[in-house]
Amino acid sequence: MVLTADTGTEREETYAFAPIFRHWLDRHHIPHHVVRYVPRRFKHWPPYFSLLENCLTNATLPSISFGRHSCSQKWKIQPQDQWVSEWEPAQAVWARGDKVIKLIGYDSSPADSRRYAHREGHVCDLYDYLYPLREWGWDRDACVDRIRREGLPVPIKSACWLCAAQKTSELETLPPWCLRLIVLVEARAAPRLLTVEGLWRSSTKARPGSMTQFIRQRGLLPSSEIDAIIGGASIDLIDFQRVAADIPLAERPTMRDWIERFNEGVDRLAA
Repeated sequence: MVLTADTGTEREETYAFAPIFRHWLDRHHIPHHVVRYVPRRFKHWPPYFSLLENCLTNATLPSISFGRHSCSQKWKIQPQDQWVSEWEPAQAVWARGDKVIKLIGYDSSPADSRRYAHREGHVCDLYDYLYPLREWGWDRDACVDRIRREGLPVPIKSACWLCAAQKTSELETLPPWCLRLIVLVEARAAPRLLTVEGLWRSSTKARPGSMTQFIRQRGLLPSSEIDAIIGGASIDLIDFQRVAADIPLAERPTMRDWIERFNEGVDRLAA
């Protein structure tokens, strides 16, 4: 079973490639499934269903911006483990006292070798972890070559467009709607940020710690638009959350409803 964890905040290119890959899996009779983290307790908050919506709801940044990796645990690992726990073949394996084998796609390139180093030697009662690309000695170039020989387009690296691991060159290729939401996320979280500058955490010689500052410096969005988002949209969002708190959960508007109105509004301004 091939599982894909969707955080709801992947790049457009990744979502465009997903059906291509699913078609390839179908042609090779490989079962597959998309899993998502499903929040269940919203208290007085508008319901949220993606990493972006989670950050806006709680006025915070993804955990990687604070030097942690709990966003991967919450939005990727946990929903996969939850799905497998209800999968009959896995239940049968555990019933006879064995472990389910998890294949993880870390390759032999330097970047994935560093990621693998954090996982090496990890022991779990339910799973054994194997890394076939590393066993074969495949680096990123070897993976790209194999994808091309299969006749498939080579996808970009899968990553959330809010991620602190994002390079400046990757941010510069994001569409305006992503850049606007990045500005909004940092503006919404700004009053609570004590130890980090923004999504990139802290400044380096190559870039500031705030993605908003980088977007402004590079002219990726008009300064007037950035100022309008910081000065108006974040306040409107707080008002929306305050009103939503008094509405019964079954009738309460979602964070996604507000984001859609936000996108429509800035699109009109940009036009």
